[in-house]
Amino acid sequence: MKNLEKNKLKTLLSIIKDSPSLDIAHFTDQDNLLVELLNNYCIEKDYTYQLNLLDNSIEESMKQKYNSNNTSIRTFQLQRKSYLIQAKQYDFVFVTANIDLDMESDFLKRIHQIIRNAGQLIIFIKKEDYKLRYRWIELLEEHNYVATNTIDNLCNDYDIVITKKMHGWGK
Repeated sequence: MKNLEKNKLKTLLSIIKDSPSLDIAHFTDQDNLLVELLNNYCIEKDYTYQLNLLDNSIEESMKQKYNSNNTSIRTFQLQRKSYLIQAKQYDFVFVTANIDLDMESDFLKRIHQIIRNAGQLIIFIKKEDYKLRYRWIELLEEHNYVATNTIDNLCNDYDIVITKKMHGWGK
């Protein structure tokens, strides 16, 4: 996740409307500017931030860097059967990790359980990879996500796909 621009990411965070007790989850495989901004944003607004690291080699450094009462950091295996932990559901789920092609469909099924009704899923996809972008959009539709939109001019190197889980949709 190189070349992210702070002011543009702050614009993206404006989709998070002020509300008490929001819960935000993030799946990433590296430290990046979005992690820092989400961490600071959640501390400032007193929201909870669940940082799910797909690379266990960075867990200790991330815990030292982003230690706060609002932030919970743990190594996470995408292959686990269920992502629902302690019946926690999130209002926003950010994905900046590279999800393997053979894991994308299972990831969307499992992530559906942890998103609150009308919660949003925000996925960063390498710009110019139109096949990947359209595959994600197609998979989102297959797995009962609605109101899917792409922001393609916010980041120079990434397209951002935003979608919603709607009440009563899905399994």
